[in-house]
Amino acid sequence: MSVSATTTADGPAQPAQPAQPAPLAGGMLALLTLGLALGTFMEVLDTSIANVAVPTISGSLGVATSEGTWVISSYSVASAIAVPLTGWLARRVGEVRLFTLSVLLFTIASAMCGLAHNFESLNAFRLVQGLVSGPMVPLSQTILMRSYPPEKRGLALGLWAMTVIVAPIFGPVMGGWITDNYTWPWIFYINVPIGLFSAVCAFFLLRGRETKTTRQRIDAVGLTLLVIGVSCLQMVLDLGKDRDWFNSNFIVTLGIIAVVSIAFMLVWEMTEKEPVIDLSLFKDRNFALGVLIISFGFMAFFGSVVIFPLWLQTVMGYTAGLAGLATAPVGLLALVLSPLIGRNMHRLDLRMVASFAFCVFAFVSLWNSTFTLDVPFSHVIWPRLVQGIGVACFFVPMTTITLSSVSDERLASASGLSNFFRTLSGAIGTAVSTTYWENDAIYHHAVLSESVNAYSANTTAYSNALSSLGIAGQSITAQINQIVTQQGYMMATNDFFRISCVGFVVLAGLVWITKPRKGASASMGH
Repeated sequence: MSVSATTTADGPAQPAQPAQPAPLAGGMLALLTLGLALGTFMEVLDTSIANVAVPTISGSLGVATSEGTWVISSYSVASAIAVPLTGWLARRVGEVRLFTLSVLLFTIASAMCGLAHNFESLNAFRLVQGLVSGPMVPLSQTILMRSYPPEKRGLALGLWAMTVIVAPIFGPVMGGWITDNYTWPWIFYINVPIGLFSAVCAFFLLRGRETKTTRQRIDAVGLTLLVIGVSCLQMVLDLGKDRDWFNSNFIVTLGIIAVVSIAFMLVWEMTEKEPVIDLSLFKDRNFALGVLIISFGFMAFFGSVVIFPLWLQTVMGYTAGLAGLATAPVGLLALVLSPLIGRNMHRLDLRMVASFAFCVFAFVSLWNSTFTLDVPFSHVIWPRLVQGIGVACFFVPMTTITLSSVSDERLASASGLSNFFRTLSGAIGTAVSTTYWENDAIYHHAVLSESVNAYSANTTAYSNALSSLGIAGQSITAQINQIVTQQGYMMATNDFFRISCVGFVVLAGLVWITKPRKGASASMGH
């Protein structure tokens, strides 16, 4: 294929840039959308599907449950390292080639996790699985948007957002169901047919659509600092709660290494000519503010995603399956509304839509804060259903605002960096919310216990009632302590959702300091 030349006013002819491939259409576009969406769903699902299976995996492989959590940590640490490298890898390998290779390697690693015969080999394959998964989510976003015509890129972003939003919600539900009805290796085997389908779709439908590659040298110093810093930070978040945070010398050491490494990395990358992470993206106002708002939004949102099922199972006595059913409705309206909002974004003020989303989150949090120990199941699911409206109105507009002024050639880097902060903020939200929830429950337990004594009329009356049922001695004390504990956790849950409500209200106002272009949709840059 020859490349024509054009003559400029400044002198000699210059080679013309090759035309971009035309967007896909019809059945090919629908098939590609399905393949990319399933690949994304598979990767995001694996961040949470193994959580509920940890006790089963630990027992099967003969290790303590505390050791079994490394199945989660090894994956999250490796993935956290790989995500921000997406842009750099895509420039060297090509976006399509990198995505296809990542999906195939992820599929192979998933199969090997299922076949693992001991805990050490399972951890090793989970580490590999996390490393190769990094580019899958950000590249599925950029490839999908690039494959749609400009006027339909909002729809593409809406379809992509559904999988990113819904997968972590359904992960624990699917993991619990598979573990209860089959054996734990099947939580990894189910990735094999999905991964093969996604890789085949990308390989055959995107031939001839590879992006430009460059021969960049390896920024060894930046890469080393990134690996050390992000690994230690993720391990602090994953292991901190179980080891009493900074009362543990191990966590303190990891925290110091993380801070020093990341600080040196930031300085190095800002002066490096070919950095492994393009920090100059943060000079773009919309990108910087968008990443900030998405990060804090996901921090608060995933805190509620974690606390809600914990409250149901720990305090309300729900089974894992019933807690999953109570949590799942959040995905119903999100599935329906995300594509609709994406399709009509060019008609909407994106700040208004995102601000409305945070108002919905605030309203739902306030609603949740009114629950008591006798709330029925039918009342529990309604706030989750309404929350789905906020989910659809939050992620698609905020992602569009974030990427609205990023140029085409930097889109993979921007998507990788924004997805890294989104994932990291989810981990921070989980760690902070669970720690706060348990500490606040302990505080309320101590306060309530002060009222439980021999001189309290209520305590005496309740003790007499238990005695009439044949309960005596230490059993009465244990029964009263259980009730105080439940009430303490209930009060801590209410406190958490009140704080979340305030946070969402602040974010609803913060959205308005962004400045997206009028009529902006899911653009590919300028």
